Order: sequence, then structure tokens, then C-alpha cells
Amino acid sequence: MPVPTPETGTAPVVRTTLLDQVLPSPQILHRVEIRRITLAPDFAGGLHVHNGPVFGSIESGSAIYQIDGEEPTILRPGDVFYEPAHVRIARFDARHDGVTFLGYFLLEADQEAELEFPG
Repeated sequence: MPVPTPETGTAPVVRTTLLDQVLPSPQILHRVEIRRITLAPDFAGGLHVHNGPVFGSIESGSAIYQIDGEEPTILRPGDVFYEPAHVRIARFDARHDGVTFLGYFLLEADQEAELEFPG
């Protein structure tokens, strides 16, 4: 089988750091659960809190993402995000095109990913 060769002047491998997030405190990780999550067009996820840190990357569509008290941002395919543990996420709302993303849930031993909707 022939080995592909890069185009002239193009590196065969390019590594780009998209996010380098320091966690607020050391955490003993036992596992990472990865979920593909799809929200219908114009679905509002609502105010929520995770019991552990969540990282994510947008696969398709777009979403409005906002940590409580911060400015909202629009996430598009290829964008990454971080939802800190026990922090109020004011918005993770699908836009008119819906959104599909991968969520990486960092979990300790005997911990399940939980989502709380505070009143």
C-alpha cells in the first residue's frame, strides 16, 4: 500500500491546541464518559449545573453558550467549550440549525454524570 505524501510545503501532521483549561482543584479521575448530544433547532437547554467538569466540541450546527454572569458566545462546528463543575450554566441553547456536540464528562470512581436544573 503506498504511503501518502504531504503536499510540498505542507507538514504531514499539524497539532493545534484548542483549549488548555486548568481545573479549579486537583481531581482524581477514574473515567471519562463521552456522549454525542443533539439538540433540536431553537431548543433552550435552560439554566443547569453539572456535578463534574464537562468539556465539549461542536460537531454540527450552533449553540449559544453562557456561563452565568458572563457574556454569551456562539459555538460553531470545531469550537470547544468547558463547563466547570458546580457552576451555573445560564445557556446552552441550540440556534435555528440545531446543534450536535460531543460532551466529555470527567468522573471520579463511583460517580455518574448528573445534571441539575436549579430553580
